[in-house]
Amino acid sequence: MAKILTKKQLNPDVYLFELEANAISEKVEPGQFIILRVDEFGERVPLTIADHDAIKGTITIIVQAIGKTTLKLSKLNEGDSVLDLVGPLGRPTEFEEAKKVCVVGGGVGTAIAYPSAKYLATHNVEVDMIAGFRNTEMIILENEMKAIANDCVIMTDDGSNGNKGFVTNALEELLKTKEYDLVIAIGPIPMMRAICDVTKAKNIKTIVSLNPIMIDGTGMCGGCRVTVDGQTKFACVDGPDFDGHKVDFSNLVERNRMYRDDESHQCRLMKEEVK
Repeated sequence: MAKILTKKQLNPDVYLFELEANAISEKVEPGQFIILRVDEFGERVPLTIADHDAIKGTITIIVQAIGKTTLKLSKLNEGDSVLDLVGPLGRPTEFEEAKKVCVVGGGVGTAIAYPSAKYLATHNVEVDMIAGFRNTEMIILENEMKAIANDCVIMTDDGSNGNKGFVTNALEELLKTKEYDLVIAIGPIPMMRAICDVTKAKNIKTIVSLNPIMIDGTGMCGGCRVTVDGQTKFACVDGPDFDGHKVDFSNLVERNRMYRDDESHQCRLMKEEVK
C-alpha cells in the first residue's frame, strides 16, 4: 500500500499526488516511471515520476483523469492509499555533455518534461522551457517552470494567455537567436513529431519520451514495442526516451489507436459509475 500524502488539482482534468514510496524515492532518476494499481481489480498504469524527495521518502505523480484508472485515482483523497506501485522503471534520460538545452512539454506531458529540466538546471546546464496548452485554464506548473528556466515560453492554442500558437512556433523563434546542444520533447505524438521535424532540419539532437501501450514494465509482454532506427525496441526497458529523429511515429500512432474504442467505452462506464 502507498499512502497519498498530498493531493492537488492543477486544472479541471489534472491532479498531483505525493505518495509514500521510500525505496523508489532513493533511486529514481529523471525520465523513469512507476507502474501503479489503484486496487486489486485495477489495471496496471505507467506514470512518470514528476518529482521525488528522498529525505521524506516520497514521489510525486501528475495524472490526467482521462481513462478508467486515472478517473478512479482522481477520486482518492489525502490519507487514502493505492494498492501497489513498482519502480523506478525504464532507463534514465541520457543528457550526455549538453550545456544548452531546450525542454518542450505539451499538455500533461509538461509534468514529464519538468523533472528533466529541473535536473539539468541544478547541474549547471543552461535550460529554456517551452510548454503548450489548449487554453489558460489548462496551464500547469507555470511557476515551477519559470523558477528553473532562463527563458520560459508558454503557448496556448486559443491565445488566452497572450501567446497564441504551437510549441513549434516558440522553438523556431528561440532558434533565431539561440543554439542548443539538445532538445527534449515530451507530449502528444503529433507535437513530438513536429518538434523533431524542426530540429532535424537544424541537426539538433532531440530526445522524445514515448507512450505506447504498456502492461508489465519488464519487456516480457511486448505490448510497448516501438520501431526506432528500423529496429524493434521496448519502451519499458529500452526507453521510454529515444532519439526522436529515428522513431517511426506512424507506427507509434497506429499501435496507440488499437484499443481506442475499448478505452472510450470503459471511460464512459466509469463516468457513469462516478455519477
